[in-house]
Amino acid sequence: MKPNLSNLPITTTLALALVAFTATGRADLEDKIIKSYEVTPGGQLLVEVDRGSIEVRTAERRSVELEVTRKARGSEAKAGKVLKEHIVTSTQEGNKVEVQASYTGSSRFGWFGSSLDLQVSYVLTIPREFDVNLKTAGGNIKVAELTGKTQVRTSGGNLKLEKLTGPVSARTSGGKISVVGCRGTVDLSTSGGRLNLGDIQGDLTAKTTGGSIHASKLVGKAVLKTSGGNVEATDLKGSIEAVTTGGSIDVSLLEQPSGDCSFKTSGGNVTVALGEKVAVDVDLHTSGGRVATVFPVTTVIHSEPKQHQIRGKVNGGGPLVTAHTSGGNVRLAKN
Repeated sequence: MKPNLSNLPITTTLALALVAFTATGRADLEDKIIKSYEVTPGGQLLVEVDRGSIEVRTAERRSVELEVTRKARGSEAKAGKVLKEHIVTSTQEGNKVEVQASYTGSSRFGWFGSSLDLQVSYVLTIPREFDVNLKTAGGNIKVAELTGKTQVRTSGGNLKLEKLTGPVSARTSGGKISVVGCRGTVDLSTSGGRLNLGDIQGDLTAKTTGGSIHASKLVGKAVLKTSGGNVEATDLKGSIEAVTTGGSIDVSLLEQPSGDCSFKTSGGNVTVALGEKVAVDVDLHTSGGRVATVFPVTTVIHSEPKQHQIRGKVNGGGPLVTAHTSGGNVRLAKN
């Protein structure tokens, strides 16, 4: 008979330790919350916390293991009060485990109070096949080796996602994003950091308003956009759109693209390197620089003056490769 997961026992451990106490009355108080929930693969983990880093690990197991480490600093009385008023709860309903945390103290110890000194980290070990939805208002998030739907959000930290299978959605308002070894649709956005992307098989949308984008080994349709940095993309298979308003674009297409590719910038150079046998139509244009190509181009339209635009076919033609800049040079190179 299948067990009723909501009625299974929960193992809980709470440890409190005074790490340091000085003659001035300052202290470091640390505690750990440890819980275990019995689940089956294919379940769901929800985490929504007010601060702290979140790390999700996977293993061949049928349980969710939660470890919360908290450190509070200040006088002994104040540090103890901070820990007491930071409420962490975890619950289970069927095959879903939910973790929540919030600070319930007065405003002088809260978000806008300079006196609050509380560090929190959440480490969760779950089955390899699981959906996760993770949110923190003030820390980093890391997820690795997971099969399922992955959703992560942070208002003030970095995101690191590795070896995921399934759709991925990731948002941060103030950090960089690293995604490596993923299989499935990936949707990324950051307002203040760099994007490092590698070995992604699936459609990709990646946007940043304050950093550069470095991508390699992309298979599928990719859209890369930044308002404040360069775009570098190598070893691409599929089709790609890259846009920046404040930097240069440097891409390489080693193999025949499966669809049209577009590279546009308002403030830098565009370099597109093609494999020797790649066959494409090209539309190369600049308003404030020069256009150059090492490939013979069967010209359809050649602008006057000729150094500003070349439109034609390379190796007999194929998908359209567009490279435009308003303030730099455009170069078609050989890889």
